[in-house]
Amino acid sequence: MASILVVDDEMGIRELLNEILTDEGHTVYAAESAVQARTIREQMRPDLVLLDIWMPETDGITLLKEWSKTGQLTMPVVMMSGHATIDTAVEATRIGALNFLEKPIALQKLLKTVAKALESSPKYVEPEEGRVAQPLAANSVAPKTVATGQAPAPQEGEYISGIAKTFYDLPLREARDLFEKAYFEHQMQIMGGSMTKISEYTGLERTHLYRKLKALGIDTSRNKTEQ
Repeated sequence: MASILVVDDEMGIRELLNEILTDEGHTVYAAESAVQARTIREQMRPDLVLLDIWMPETDGITLLKEWSKTGQLTMPVVMMSGHATIDTAVEATRIGALNFLEKPIALQKLLKTVAKALESSPKYVEPEEGRVAQPLAANSVAPKTVATGQAPAPQEGEYISGIAKTFYDLPLREARDLFEKAYFEHQMQIMGGSMTKISEYTGLERTHLYRKLKALGIDTSRNKTEQ
């Protein structure tokens, strides 16, 4: 599924969207400010960004302009607000926003908007079960497949940060899980297992961080006493 960055200064909104989108199978990154959003966007390269308009210090429109001017608007962005005017929504669209969600956000409206936005994401690959097979052109060459249905065994030296290079041959979600597990295990190692430091560095709230590590099969028992 997709990786989605939710940028909103309201914890309740971040937790709600995280719960809904995670239940849909997506990987969700949360940011409470433009500062965190910049870091996560650079490190994780999300497939989609849900960006709140009204935030302290740097608002969503300003951040959207920044990404547009610096060539970083490489993913679809859906703006969110409970107080925006039509003029604000039009301005956001002119800058490069794909769509607009009005708060309070209705569940079906959210899911429909996210699904539509992901169709235009250059990084997002539709899951196999939802993809319609296309016939090969007459002069095209069929991709090589492995008879067992598994990626070929890696040769010596074919590893990147502990992950076999052949993970490129895996389904998108499986490959992403492998990368994220290696990424978080690396962060735990260099930060001495400090959930506080990892949370601050990755921009993930501690509750979301613990949930993600558990889903990835990473043991956090030694950190449960940390405050």
